Amino acid sequence: MRAILEVRNLAKAFGAFQVLEDVAFQVQKGEIVGLLGPNGSGKSTLLNIISGFIAPDKGTVMLDGRDVTSVPTFRIVNEGLARTFQLPIMPQKMSVLEVAMAADTTMHGVLPTLFRGAGFCKAERDTRERAMQLLDELLLTRVMHLPASAISGGQKKLLGIVCALMARPRLLMLDEPTAGVHPNLRQDIVRALHRLNDQGMTLVIVEHDMHFIREACNRCIVLDQGHIVASCKPEELASNERVVQAYLGASVEEARAQIMQKEVA
Repeated sequence: MRAILEVRNLAKAFGAFQVLEDVAFQVQKGEIVGLLGPNGSGKSTLLNIISGFIAPDKGTVMLDGRDVTSVPTFRIVNEGLARTFQLPIMPQKMSVLEVAMAADTTMHGVLPTLFRGAGFCKAERDTRERAMQLLDELLLTRVMHLPASAISGGQKKLLGIVCALMARPRLLMLDEPTAGVHPNLRQDIVRALHRLNDQGMTLVIVEHDMHFIREACNRCIVLDQGHIVASCKPEELASNERVVQAYLGASVEEARAQIMQKEVA
């Protein structure tokens, strides 16, 4: 079966600092893959290269068999890959619902009527219905008429997921979706991601929170100092000496103790 995402020998340096070197991996359709590693390991740079925000120095990104290396971001979205951002910035004068509707990439040339007070055409009605459905699935219905800038940080992350889904992607990449999020909302995010996966969505989740990865993912790719040091199941992380040393700077026994403490809490 052809991988939905294949990364071949990517490398990227900023000046003398080599951020990524010979990074290669595949993501199969229907997987939930966690991409994790310590701060500075190259996770965000890798995500930015895959999603078209920066170009690699060398290497190839294949999306469902097509070369999308250094292709403009909007074309990558049209090819079926969407992403979220770690710190989503929302417009101050648009409601949550309006932001979701504005993210529909099929509405070019039609969407401005939303803000002129004109009646809805069929395309607009379809966009509104899809936005409201996604807001409901991501638990944002009760805030959909509030200014998008006024909702909580966790809700903004959920809205970011809604906006990405409005592009109808086949592959969704999430940049630290639970960083700074209240623990109760964190569980809602985990459940929402599993529902999306049950509907056929492939997910790649960039995270440094190993506990969240264990809850959400069925495979992990671990980066350290620009290199992949492991590709394994989440339950194997704590017994992988190279992962533990790179990610926690601790022994395997100490890592197990930390994970057990988090699970009990």
